[in-house]
Amino acid sequence: MPKIGNIELPEFPLLLAPMEDVSDPPFRAVCKTNGADVMYSEFISSEGLIRDAMKSRAKLDFSEEERPFGIQIFGGDEDAMAMSARICETVNPDFVDINFGCPVKKVVSKGAGAGVLKDIDLMVRLTEAVIRSTSLPVTIKTRLGWDDNTRNIEEVSERMQDIGVKALSIHGRTRCQLYKGEADWTLIGKVKNNPRMHIPIFGNGDIDSPQKAQEYKNRYGIDGIMIGRAAIGYPWIFREIKHYLQTQTILPAPTLQERIEVCKTHLQKSVEWKGPKVGIYEMRRHYTNYLKGLPGIKDFRLRLVTLPTAEDINGVLDEISVHYKDYEFERTPIELIDYHEKCPL
Repeated sequence: MPKIGNIELPEFPLLLAPMEDVSDPPFRAVCKTNGADVMYSEFISSEGLIRDAMKSRAKLDFSEEERPFGIQIFGGDEDAMAMSARICETVNPDFVDINFGCPVKKVVSKGAGAGVLKDIDLMVRLTEAVIRSTSLPVTIKTRLGWDDNTRNIEEVSERMQDIGVKALSIHGRTRCQLYKGEADWTLIGKVKNNPRMHIPIFGNGDIDSPQKAQEYKNRYGIDGIMIGRAAIGYPWIFREIKHYLQTQTILPAPTLQERIEVCKTHLQKSVEWKGPKVGIYEMRRHYTNYLKGLPGIKDFRLRLVTLPTAEDINGVLDEISVHYKDYEFERTPIELIDYHEKCPL
């Protein structure tokens, strides 16, 4: 069984990737219910956390049901990273994760996220600063390298392990690829199968079906899989993968009623956590994904994204349930959107 420090994980854990403006507590809740094993906060600016920025502090919220839970921080200054890790420790997460993978220009231009991939010595210093400042296990999420000429993840992984990192999640793209092209897992496999490596290695990138999850598990020998974009609007991906790994059979697609119920739950939790105005507004991005595939849904969707109250929205969801009561969803490939374009930072 893989472990993050002393935290015991399932035999082959499925991790919900931290996604800015997506993986908030309401979204995490519906993913946890549907089989996600390890949860992360949205990534948090170390500078913002130290300044007591309201948005950054709010991202520290999590529930006991989400454990094991990690708070993910990013930044390019050693003192700020150390101080933010100490702040994270006050809310008692299970571990602290450092983001060395975010490719967004706004983050990279500050020498943070994937921007640190251009300076591995700096990556080491930042990580050491965090490890020294907290008694919690420290993990890393990163990419293969900055570009095709610097795919240095094998060196990075050894150095991270040597200074005390307890697990690595590796996205199979370089920073310059953003989310374009196909994720390359061959280097992830090399890291995992390096005889020097003994910490858990989690693979990330383009997992959009139970079959691909099993194929990559067998081919690359990774300890678990981190899933991000495939879960947006489709939290059932976790339970489907688990079922397939255990039985080699594919679950039926979630019914319309299941989709409606999860959508309602997500909305309710969004309103509870963010308040009615923001909760309803930020929920609007999710309706298209939950209801994807329904023919002629445009008019219903327009109402969903313009109505002002949760009661009104639930009324439209009930109408959809009746209108499409005989509709059977076909199993279609999950579309991996570039969520940074849909939900810009």
